[in-house]
Amino acid sequence: MAVDYTVIVVYLVGMLAMGWWGMRRAKSKSEFLVAGRRLGPWMYSGTMAAIVLGGASTIGGVGLGYQYGLSGAWMVVTIGLGLLALSVFFSARIARLKVYTVSEMLDLRYGGRAGVISGVVMWAYTLMLAVTSTIAYATIFDVIFDMNRTLAIILGGSIVVAYSTLGGMWSITLTDMVQFVVKTIGVLLLLLPIAVVKAGGFSEMKAKLPTEYFDPLGIGGETIFTYVLIYTFGMLIGQDIWQRVFTARSDKVARYGGTVAGTYCLVYAIAGAVIGTAAKVMYPKLPSADAAFATIVRDELPMGVRGLVLAAALAAVMSTSSGALIACATVANNDIWSRLRGVVKADAANDEPHDEVKGNRLFILIMGIAVVCIAIALNDVVQALTVAYNLLVAGLLVPILGGLLWRRGTANGALAAVAAGGLSVIGLMWGYGILANEPIYYGLLTSLAVYVVVSLATKPTDAAVLVAWRERLAGRGTQETAEPVTTTV
Repeated sequence: MAVDYTVIVVYLVGMLAMGWWGMRRAKSKSEFLVAGRRLGPWMYSGTMAAIVLGGASTIGGVGLGYQYGLSGAWMVVTIGLGLLALSVFFSARIARLKVYTVSEMLDLRYGGRAGVISGVVMWAYTLMLAVTSTIAYATIFDVIFDMNRTLAIILGGSIVVAYSTLGGMWSITLTDMVQFVVKTIGVLLLLLPIAVVKAGGFSEMKAKLPTEYFDPLGIGGETIFTYVLIYTFGMLIGQDIWQRVFTARSDKVARYGGTVAGTYCLVYAIAGAVIGTAAKVMYPKLPSADAAFATIVRDELPMGVRGLVLAAALAAVMSTSSGALIACATVANNDIWSRLRGVVKADAANDEPHDEVKGNRLFILIMGIAVVCIAIALNDVVQALTVAYNLLVAGLLVPILGGLLWRRGTANGALAAVAAGGLSVIGLMWGYGILANEPIYYGLLTSLAVYVVVSLATKPTDAAVLVAWRERLAGRGTQETAEPVTTTV
């Protein structure tokens, strides 16, 4: 394992070096939180693919393939479809708003009354997303170093917190590009063909497995529909995803770069399902489907290659973890703490860049420590993540898409929808069970009904607010003064 250890250590040291380099570039709030809004298509596509394809998509995607066969790809497929929908239909408008958070968008659209409550919902989602990603370090480091769970979480979490705190979005962008390349080589170019060959090829896989393993809908229509509601719609409104859209250099980069990333997700989904199906042939009686990835890597790959593929798994987890962490800290600072203190945001031209960076860096550090502590204490990650996604989609999907698509939507309708959707999904999870499908179905319908009824029953949004909103959507009248572009990536 010495060669594998060397590969992993070099990778981890490289992540810290990227964080140090990013610190030298993050000199203003815009640079620190959204990489100066200057990413070109190559870096934008890579970082967007990296943020959405985390440990759940890699280890979990292989596990679903082990359990259901090729139809196990549907979870990651719905993530890719959500990213494609966001990129094609909404990303250009989102990028032109020149904001930092989803809640700021809601304030612009509805007149400054939706920020804190929507910020709390988004903060809870991003916090739990960061926590569940951090817990995944325990699985990977256990395979690599046979390490204690708590120590593994501290080690992996500390590295992510360190480079995220140092350079903000610049560090995360640079590390995500490395992680994207490592994942592509490790999972698509190495693990996928090796797994298929070791399983005897597709003909042998078909001969040894039941026919339902090769049924595209074998996982079940209801499960696929639930994935669409949670993951496809979740991609449309998550702060961690929007914050990457804000980094795009132009509308065109956001649209076409995101389309490339979404297409990559579809390929990655199929690869994970095929690897899991191959693992089922080789190890038909594993105690857990989620153990398929680690088992096939440990037992079937040659040294050096094994280290690179394990580095790919680390890359998948770290990219999601760091993206969720900076999103969580941005929401906590900009949407909750600043508003509760009654801070009125100044024009970007009057900002004090170093103070802004220092404050956001402190929040990343605080949120990072909290994430590591919660990850150590938490056991049932599936339930925690389900609660987070249910609250996000049921509470915020309708007000956000309604604000983008329906002129008649009002602030009262948006606030009522957030409250009704959030409270109903909590009550339904209490009644049906956290992992049941009904809470997200009925919670989303409740939010939609309340939004429409309350919006129609209340005074329309002030005309001046809508005029300012349309100006921002058109890329005019932004609050942020453009910073000089010294480099184009």
